[in-house]
Amino acid sequence: MAVAALPFSPRRPFSSPCFLLCFLLGFVAGLFPFAHRHLLLDLRHLPLPEDPPPALVRAAAEADREPPTLIVVTPTRARPLQAYHLHRLAHTLRLVPAPLLWLVVERGAATRETAALLRGCGVMYRHLASPDDDARRGPGRPGVERRGGLRQRNAALDHIEQHRIHGLVYVADEDNVYSLDLFQQLRAIRSFGTWPVAMLGVGKSKTLLEGPVCDDSRVVGWHTNERNSRSRRFHVNTSGFAFNSSMLWDADKRAHQAWNYIRLLDTVREGFQGDGTEQYAIALQLKRKETTFIEQLVEDETHMEGIPADCSKIMNFNLHLEDKHLVYPKGWQMTENLDVIIPL
Repeated sequence: MAVAALPFSPRRPFSSPCFLLCFLLGFVAGLFPFAHRHLLLDLRHLPLPEDPPPALVRAAAEADREPPTLIVVTPTRARPLQAYHLHRLAHTLRLVPAPLLWLVVERGAATRETAALLRGCGVMYRHLASPDDDARRGPGRPGVERRGGLRQRNAALDHIEQHRIHGLVYVADEDNVYSLDLFQQLRAIRSFGTWPVAMLGVGKSKTLLEGPVCDDSRVVGWHTNERNSRSRRFHVNTSGFAFNSSMLWDADKRAHQAWNYIRLLDTVREGFQGDGTEQYAIALQLKRKETTFIEQLVEDETHMEGIPADCSKIMNFNLHLEDKHLVYPKGWQMTENLDVIIPL
């Protein structure tokens, strides 16, 4: 006879390990409200971590901040040593940490030779051109533009302001020598910075010094070799200063707010003869135009920053190598007299 199925399954035997585990958990949970009386769990008496020194906080903030862009402006012109100078400067700029923008401004139309050189320089660049000024100078007069590149610099400033390129503007002539420490010091400039520059004197027989005398980063005087120290307000070398590009379009960033258009002026009075040579007169006219440009950015020395500390380091040299007696081969290539063999 078949047995009917029970409506429910029979009770399973009780597991003692499970009972003990549940008992222990309940016992511990019941004692937890009284644990702070015996285990000293009051966190109010634990020592809090001390705040780091302000110097470390500033150093960490500066390390996290992206370095400003260096905007290096180089006027150039077609001549025999142009390729040599640009190659040498390109090798220096290639070693400078990014970000860096090289503005190469050529006098007259941009040449294919310069464009080909820049494409292989390994530096982020922009190739610009500026109007030639030979017609205004007249025949037989080299004028200031040939050596100074006034309109070339203004063309670079126009490009920077038009495209709102933020960074530190520095004019680096192609025939000078620069140390890598200079470009590292440039990134410490907040608005306008200056430093002393060494240069070869007349006849290249001695070295002259031009630039600020500093007490820490404060400018207190000037090194000058001019007989008449009143010929210009600031005795700053062409390659001895740099400034924040926002000063070109933001009047609040510069101390002198009376100027709306910051450029190198071509209306400086000429006629300085100095020792009677035209070369001296041209150099003095250039310096006059540089100091009038600086007067548009700052009112006096209190708005300048001397770099490095105490301005005690020479970071670039002005050589001004002459090449007027050399022959300029078109395209920097010699196509004749290459089959001459010198017998051994």
